[in-house]
Amino acid sequence: MSTTAKVSDSMNVIAVIQARMGSARLPGKVLSDLGGRPVLEWVIRAARASNVDDVIVATSVHGDDQAIVDLCRKLGVRVVCGDEQDVLSRYIVALEAGGADAVVRLTSDCPLLDPELINQVVAVWRCNPTLDYVSTTLNRTLPRGLDVELAAAGALRQADARAVGYHRVHVTSSLYELDAPYACAGLMFRPAYNQFRVTLDEEADAIALAQLVEILGDQPPAWRDVVNALVRHPEIVAINAGVEQKTLIEG
Repeated sequence: MSTTAKVSDSMNVIAVIQARMGSARLPGKVLSDLGGRPVLEWVIRAARASNVDDVIVATSVHGDDQAIVDLCRKLGVRVVCGDEQDVLSRYIVALEAGGADAVVRLTSDCPLLDPELINQVVAVWRCNPTLDYVSTTLNRTLPRGLDVELAAAGALRQADARAVGYHRVHVTSSLYELDAPYACAGLMFRPAYNQFRVTLDEEADAIALAQLVEILGDQPPAWRDVVNALVRHPEIVAINAGVEQKTLIEG
């Protein structure tokens, strides 16, 4: 093993899951039931099943989000609270609380996350820790809802110092925009299945996810199993095919 690899393996990589009860389209979605568990618990389990060194949920100080804090305490997950709208600032709080060298960004509305995707993203960074940003979304080839991003601590702190507007909501967007001075790497998968969505934004998504969980079972699924289920069941794909994803600027 090279010296660089040994140093990289010693670096602390944490997963930070952003979560809040507020949602314009589907309020309370992160604690809604999916297969007998809150949606957020699905994401927490996936993160814990990966090779990250710690998992922290970053929620807000808003009163409604106390329910998220309570769930995290019940599950024994670390939780930090910060500004509801300034999501980037919450990540900085979690970064410092976890003493991390890099942060894996996960969102609480993606319950079918594959722990192995998290491992692959982290492995790319550990092999080349000079990278500022690694993700599965620079050139999206997986279904929306299987997103994994990693930001190096230094880059995230720089983003916090200079980001304004929607970049503070989307946390990492200032790292990969066209003129950003950061070293980025993207994971791509073939064939592409980016026409599918397994994220939770609207009621149609909730219905589709519930049907998928009936097929896939209770454990965090492998992404290929998710894709295979969607390919075999076009009737499920049709349920939320019309849901439009918001742009970065829309929030």
